[in-house]
Amino acid sequence: MGEIVWPAEQLRALDEADELEIAGRRWTPIWVVRVEDQVFVRTWHRRDTGWFGHVLREGRATVRVPGVEAAVTVEDVGVGPAGLRDSVDAAYRAKYGRYGEGTVARMVSDTAAGTTLRLSLS
Repeated sequence: MGEIVWPAEQLRALDEADELEIAGRRWTPIWVVRVEDQVFVRTWHRRDTGWFGHVLREGRATVRVPGVEAAVTVEDVGVGPAGLRDSVDAAYRAKYGRYGEGTVARMVSDTAAGTTLRLSLS
């Protein structure tokens, strides 16, 4: 069975949302970016506990932004294949640059890039 593609209206809602809420055990607001038709999240500090550790162990989560609530599979892509890190970094800078380079720098650091998760519809 192939991966389910995000519908265009859901991708738009994810782009427009400042934060995505992800639920493993409880809802947690996090930053989310889109690269082409794929959705990515990161944590600036890899943790075995909290939302990141939970969804990574489970391999699935529920996410929501205004107009979208969806069950997703969670894939640990780390820095990914050539070019993926640059694309995800650029998406974080473009979407969240208004918060200042110091804030965005944590999300595009080597540590954060190593925590890149791809969210795919289940």
